[in-house]
Amino acid sequence: MIDLLFRNPGAFLIFAVLLLIVVTVHEFSHAFSADRLGDPTPSLMGRLTLNPFAHLDPIGTMLFVLVGFGWGKPVPFDPFNLRHPKKDSALISFAGPLSNILMAIISSVILRLLINLPNLTLSFLTADLIVSFIRLNILLAVFNLIPVHPLDGFKVVGGLLPEKYYHDWLDLEKYGMIFLLLLIFPFFGASPVLKIISPVMNLFLSILVPSQLGGII
Repeated sequence: MIDLLFRNPGAFLIFAVLLLIVVTVHEFSHAFSADRLGDPTPSLMGRLTLNPFAHLDPIGTMLFVLVGFGWGKPVPFDPFNLRHPKKDSALISFAGPLSNILMAIISSVILRLLINLPNLTLSFLTADLIVSFIRLNILLAVFNLIPVHPLDGFKVVGGLLPEKYYHDWLDLEKYGMIFLLLLIFPFFGASPVLKIISPVMNLFLSILVPSQLGGII
């Protein structure tokens, strides 16, 4: 995405604003879920807010600019404050991607309503903005569900595992960043993670974006 900054600064600014919204809602959803499940840690750490600057992660934001996908600042929570630490940790982790999927679905419904309203001509710019918002939400949701720490999918998978495998799975957390960097950076051409998330993203987009706007995807 860094090339977009030099090619079209206006488009880059729009992308940045959409990204702030998507990441902010994602991280706020983690904080809100933890708070509802009995852990005040996110609130005490100033994360139970829709202020986007509270949720930006330096590395994750840089990767969004450089390679087009990344993550927000992980929301801290204390499993010892949860009634069901294993299950509730998975629910808190899943809340972020779920919020993005819900925003993508709502945006898709709005887009279809606008297309089908009589006497309304939907401009290309408006359609492109909504499709871009859908795409960013699906990208963040699918990427974060990869089961590698510090992504949300790591704890989601942990919550689904039988108890006898759970602690062995958590032991892999210390290697997560190494695995993640190997997945992200294009050491041998294309980024390996694109091969993982592209088919899933294309499936979501084929469902959420009306066929007449398929050329925008």
